[in-house]
Amino acid sequence: MLYEYILENYKENEPIFFSDIKIYGVTRSAISQQMKRLCDDSKIIKYDNNTYYLPKKSKLSKSSGINADMVARYKYISRNGKVDGFYSGNLFANQIGISNQVPNKVEIVSNNIAAKVRNIPIGKRIFTVRKSCVVVNKENVHVLQLLDLLKNLDAYLDYDYSVARIKIKKYIETYGITKEMVDKYIRNYPSSVYKSYYEMRLDDVFAHRR
Repeated sequence: MLYEYILENYKENEPIFFSDIKIYGVTRSAISQQMKRLCDDSKIIKYDNNTYYLPKKSKLSKSSGINADMVARYKYISRNGKVDGFYSGNLFANQIGISNQVPNKVEIVSNNIAAKVRNIPIGKRIFTVRKSCVVVNKENVHVLQLLDLLKNLDAYLDYDYSVARIKIKKYIETYGITKEMVDKYIRNYPSSVYKSYYEMRLDDVFAHRR
């Protein structure tokens, strides 16, 4: 029963979280025992604590497996079209081109964490996950990611404000962020966000997009 459930609900090399498996009439203890048997039979593979996957055979007949970044993305950022978080900190600053720093520890902001902030080991990596101050969804993820960046902007910059402004302007235009969207959420953030917003003259960016 459990194996059929997994085959119906998961793709090969896709993280399977034990906490997500719910089968009517089957206890958690019974599911745990069945998961162990499936692992023993190599029908599924245990990646980490409470994380498994269906193996996919490569051309060399070896399972290509999953990795820590994939597990973190599925658990804290997005899966199956549902968005629950975003990358932040130096990683995001590097992605949009305002920083050359390559962080040792990936930072994520997510709905899927109870604590304010935690360092979470996944595989051999450590991820810093912070609770979002606003519930993240598909519609607001990019504006929240922008506001989160502005919160500690000076800590990430490897260039002056004029270069950073160009990069942030491109991000705003790429994702269709509007002044109204910023106004809706900016009150949930500390005063440092307002400071960065006005020092970057982002009002002018939005004015020119109308």
